[in-house]
Amino acid sequence: MATPTNSNVSPTCFLYASLLLVLCPFFTLKKIDAFEGNLKNLHFHELKVSSFVPSPVCNRFSSKAGRKGSSLEVVHRYGPCNGQEAIESPSEADVFLQDQQRVNFLHNQYSFSKRDHATFLDMKTTVPAKSGRTIGGANYIVTVGLGTPTKQYSLAFDTGSSIAWTQCEPCLGYCYPQQEPKFDPTKSTSYKNVTCSSPSCSLITESRTGFRNCSSPTCLYGVRYGDQSFTIGFLATEKLTISSSDVIDNFVFGCGQNNRGLFRGFAGLLGLGPSKISFVGQTSTKYKQLFSYCLPSSPSSTGFLNFGGQVSSTAKFTPLSALSQRYSLYFLDITGISVGGQLLPVDPSVYSNAKTAIDSGTVISRLPPSVYSKLSSAFQSLMTKYPKTNGVALFDTCYDFTGYRSVSIPKISVFFKGGVEVNIPPTGVMVPYNEKTCLAFAANGDDTDISIFGNTQQQTLEVIHDVGNGRVGFAPGACP
Repeated sequence: MATPTNSNVSPTCFLYASLLLVLCPFFTLKKIDAFEGNLKNLHFHELKVSSFVPSPVCNRFSSKAGRKGSSLEVVHRYGPCNGQEAIESPSEADVFLQDQQRVNFLHNQYSFSKRDHATFLDMKTTVPAKSGRTIGGANYIVTVGLGTPTKQYSLAFDTGSSIAWTQCEPCLGYCYPQQEPKFDPTKSTSYKNVTCSSPSCSLITESRTGFRNCSSPTCLYGVRYGDQSFTIGFLATEKLTISSSDVIDNFVFGCGQNNRGLFRGFAGLLGLGPSKISFVGQTSTKYKQLFSYCLPSSPSSTGFLNFGGQVSSTAKFTPLSALSQRYSLYFLDITGISVGGQLLPVDPSVYSNAKTAIDSGTVISRLPPSVYSKLSSAFQSLMTKYPKTNGVALFDTCYDFTGYRSVSIPKISVFFKGGVEVNIPPTGVMVPYNEKTCLAFAANGDDTDISIFGNTQQQTLEVIHDVGNGRVGFAPGACP
């Protein structure tokens, strides 16, 4: 090769330039590889397979310091943080069977009518009390004080229920086994029965699952749940204690005398549904109809349930649907779902026709079958390097991770009205089932059935119900 004759270019510079031309493609390929790696990290979760197995050790979490408002610790019913006598966990098959029963019941609420009243009152002869099982997804527990003097009771909180209740002595019908001594109204100086002429009594029927009976002056309430469990008793008022400095006088609750079905362990329920008789409705002046919760990613961790206070600065809000005012559920509008960064090719009308409820008591999110099939196909196309196995129970997209120390699974995002993107945490993308690990979504029977955004997909998010302003917000990474 001849040396250039241009006096402004030295032989050294020419050789250096030639070397760059040779090396540039190499450096370019390295940059491309790095870019592709970053792109993969952007759209995939890198997880240890062991992370799907809960730890036997409690990892207690404190909610953010400096936040105003009242806060309760949330523990998983069967986790090591519960601090009470261990109760045998239900099998995975039982959990998902009860979950499907709850979903079926929520679907049926659209056609629920008072003609079922007689059937409801006779349920005590037809509902089996199955030892060791619990109601649907009521696995998240908070502890509150009740009565004067106050005593502590563990209640499962549920955004799909309205009436708060606890088991009461003398258990005129039946009381299931629970951890604490049952509430005894005769030992509380602040307990009062509600009369049938009270406005509170008429509020029971606001809930589509609630009934009242006024054959005597005292108001009798009844509530049945998705797995056919039920509670019947006296409607009453009592002092409810959230903390030593946060007390609610004359709180309306159910003093349960006949409580049958799949309850066990906890003392009762704290209803957080959108109705006047729920905790949210009764404390609207105090807390401005604002509450939020974070469900932990594992039974070994804790979360929180907050009332009032400040809204997280990282939260993004979507409006509540008008349906929330008609049913005992909070409804949102899903506008899209993405898998691995790619939006599913679904007509928006499919989401709007189905409607979507956000529910703390449903375990697994349900989608219209036409949406779920596209979700499953997209997920499988990005999981081809892992051995697929037969489906089981609710799940038809399952994998065998035996022999793998870590796996890479595609991220899933759900989009809500107003441009709100909710990134589903890793524990909400796949769940373990026996020796398998499955896509943590399921299909409804029909595209017109209501969709449900379940508690598995809500884990680690702060889910903010700002009911007074007609919106629900999501903030990431609020609890472990």
